[in-house]
Amino acid sequence: MNGKRLSNIKHIDFVLLDLICIEVSFFVAYYIRLGDIRYIPDDYILMNIIVLLTHISVVFFMEVYSGILHRGYFMEAKVVFLQNLALAAIIFAILFLVKQGATYSRIMFVLFFVINTILIYLIRTIRKNILLKSNVSISRKSKMLVVAYENEVAQVIKELKQYQYTGYSIVGAVVLDSDKEDLEIDGVKIVANADEIIEYVRTNVVDEVFLKCMDQADKYADRLIAMGVKVHISVESYMNRMPNAVIDTVSNYTVISSSINSPSFRQTVIKRFMDIVGAILGLIITAILFVIFAPIIYIQSPGPVFFSQNRVGKNGRIFRIYKFRSMYVDAEERKKELMAQNKMSGHMFKMDNDPRITPIGHFIRRTSIDEFPQFWNVLKGDMSLVGTRPPTVDEYEKYELHHNSRLAIKPGITGMWQTSGRSNITDFEEVVRLDNEYIKNFSLGLDVKLLWKTVWIVLGRKGSV
Repeated sequence: MNGKRLSNIKHIDFVLLDLICIEVSFFVAYYIRLGDIRYIPDDYILMNIIVLLTHISVVFFMEVYSGILHRGYFMEAKVVFLQNLALAAIIFAILFLVKQGATYSRIMFVLFFVINTILIYLIRTIRKNILLKSNVSISRKSKMLVVAYENEVAQVIKELKQYQYTGYSIVGAVVLDSDKEDLEIDGVKIVANADEIIEYVRTNVVDEVFLKCMDQADKYADRLIAMGVKVHISVESYMNRMPNAVIDTVSNYTVISSSINSPSFRQTVIKRFMDIVGAILGLIITAILFVIFAPIIYIQSPGPVFFSQNRVGKNGRIFRIYKFRSMYVDAEERKKELMAQNKMSGHMFKMDNDPRITPIGHFIRRTSIDEFPQFWNVLKGDMSLVGTRPPTVDEYEKYELHHNSRLAIKPGITGMWQTSGRSNITDFEEVVRLDNEYIKNFSLGLDVKLLWKTVWIVLGRKGSV
């Protein structure tokens, strides 16, 4: 479990204080606007519960407790304001959708959100100051020795001292690759060199040692631990060489996990929710299109209305994709005869004036109608609304190693390369580049942008084959 997922549990004190603030703000606002709080109507009791549940959802998805101890006064005010703005927007949207706005006092809700914003900010600030003061006494702090290379030691000391809610104080530093004893860096004295670390710890009061030298960790860690000293081994330099690296657990093992893309749990949940909603709407449209085009497809080329084919999905998973059939039933057999006319450079097949396409097939391809049955794949979870184009099995078998990176996520009905030229792009390496650009820069906002762009491309019939 990484840091983001743990933030709410780690800061349970702030979670509970926020919930208390909400309850206090709600009843204070009710008292100011409506009077006696001893006889609150059931409607307001229900709304109080809805507000609490909505608040929990908001702080979960916004991850407001992540890094809370590092935030300054202004940043905390901004976070609290945005948190309450999101809460207010959702509550008013609920009231609008259920048509219960007239049941509740709007002034009371405005008062609640104003009071709650101010109260949460004040309580969080007070709580953080209490945490700070509880660690003010240097004599009570754990004494830490920093060990690093010359080119890193100043930055390490600076970063360690920035954390104001710490329970340690830096009593000295060791530079591994030079002898700079008696030199001071940011108020911290260099107290030993690489050969003197163990002896210094033995003859001085040291509770913890921070090793910013993963390559030297084995040399010192066991001996320091045997002396009763707590050892911190920084993996930052190693993690910086790996994309999206996080500390995680696999069974009983603590590991560094890295991948080309690591969306947060919140992003994953919202993306799947978008997929389900989009798939349901898409399948309703697919049913209407079926009634219109199924007879035409069958009359022009007797056979199944839907075309299905094995495709390769996330990390090599095979699934069955579905489309409205736009080609004659023997299209796959005839493909080998037409390979010489492939206009793609690489492991994809496209050609102009493909003779395998039926008359109605040209229309449903130009309008992307043939793609609509793929919403079934999205609903099943084989695909997403936005992703990478799923290759055929024979294309996948010809992939070079770096091509596999485009399979790091679920394939999508649309994606970066589909909205960047589609059939106008004839170089497969450019397709791979665009797919990797999407994967590395994934965000929910980018998904919405690509979906919106897809709608305009389809309506304008641009770049389709």
